[in-house]
Amino acid sequence: MSDPKVRTEHDMLGTATVPAEAYYGVHTARALANFPISGETLAARPHLVVALAAVKQAAAAANAEVGALPERIGSAIVAACEEIRAGRLHDQFVVDLVQGGAGTSTNMNANEVIANRALEILGRPRGDYAVVHPLDHVNLGQSTNDVYPTAVKLALDAHLGELLAALAVLRAAFEAKAAEFADVLKMGRTQLQDAVPMTLGQEFGAFAVTLGEDELRLSEVRLLLHELNLGGTAIGTGLNARPGYREAALAHLRDITGIGTLVSATDLVEATQDVGVFVQLSGVLKRTAVKVSKICNDLRLLSSGPQAGFGEIALPARQAGSSIMPGKVNPVIPEVVNQIAFDIIGNDVTVTLAAEGGQLQLNPFEPVIARVLSAGMGHLAAGLRVLAEQCVAGIEARREHLSAIVASSAALVTALSPALGYETACAIAVEAHRDGRPALDLVRERTALTEEQLAALLAPEVLTGRNVVPAGESAG
Repeated sequence: MSDPKVRTEHDMLGTATVPAEAYYGVHTARALANFPISGETLAARPHLVVALAAVKQAAAAANAEVGALPERIGSAIVAACEEIRAGRLHDQFVVDLVQGGAGTSTNMNANEVIANRALEILGRPRGDYAVVHPLDHVNLGQSTNDVYPTAVKLALDAHLGELLAALAVLRAAFEAKAAEFADVLKMGRTQLQDAVPMTLGQEFGAFAVTLGEDELRLSEVRLLLHELNLGGTAIGTGLNARPGYREAALAHLRDITGIGTLVSATDLVEATQDVGVFVQLSGVLKRTAVKVSKICNDLRLLSSGPQAGFGEIALPARQAGSSIMPGKVNPVIPEVVNQIAFDIIGNDVTVTLAAEGGQLQLNPFEPVIARVLSAGMGHLAAGLRVLAEQCVAGIEARREHLSAIVASSAALVTALSPALGYETACAIAVEAHRDGRPALDLVRERTALTEEQLAALLAPEVLTGRNVVPAGESAG
């Protein structure tokens, strides 16, 4: 007596049972048994699931257009893909993100879910593959080797869009603080030692500029993701794809995704084996992570103390910092972004090794590349928004403390050295350090500079190289 809770399917290895209610089939069931690795399934990457459905939809429309697929079957496949792109059946994408086979299990999972939903649309039961077959129909004119990298590129493009939006939010937050702190004088530092005066606004403005640079670099590499090998099938020769399919599939994919810059690679054999775009994307992502982490280091250092450290800025308090030390508050938001950056930096090594590990006409290690790049961009996008909204927006300048530091710093002598001469200025600075006296007191005692001359030499606009306007006043 058959078990109504399961259905039996077969593949080249024999038969296997799958849950009767499952939209996936035997190939996915094999993968579930073979790859219980990370615990993260395709469903954890909705951008990838949507991208897979977009590729399959474009392929079905193209195959129908060139006469390779009956219109009735093609329409059912397209309808199933549209549902998946709208968010349905994502829970049926159950294979582990980390898998052997260059993404074959991912492609099979998509083929089976789409085929079984198409069967329902046609009024047929799941598993009735004589009507709609996962490979003969859904995968027609395709291979994992062109479907999977195309879908990965589309998914990473979506992640990049979110990351660029988050970078813009953080940049705007730093720009707002740069304007707010434009009149706040402080000491700049090199190698953690007092250097020359600047404004806190200049410091925060530099953070904004460096983020803007990385927005440009990420936008540049984003375009490289739009070169696809769809239509190349197994190794780039296009075997088993009908004439005209490649061009039609790409045109449909542009319409489905709304990405008008999608193009076919000039040489599909080269494009099928090359993963250089992922290496470049990982490198630019690492660059962004390194720079953001450095900014977080600066925020933690500038807010350190607050009594026994720099204490120049105050970060907003977000939670108690200790289970034993009353009143302690830690810079938890910059700390979490630091950790995201560390992960991305380490993942760059993974991408590098996976790219180098390919052989001949295919790189079989794209699944781990896709996993770490999508995770890194997703985590960083979330972290940047948290940093902007939960930290930067609430930063306050400790104005009186900063003013006192500037007034007492021996580094002010640097601004006077053109008038005093280097030797005199150096002697005054050394004595100020040694005796703990304000350098300006020594300047007044040891030199002939008048108060008017000192005021001119130490004017904020002279010290900082810009016109410093007190908050609330106009530069005009």
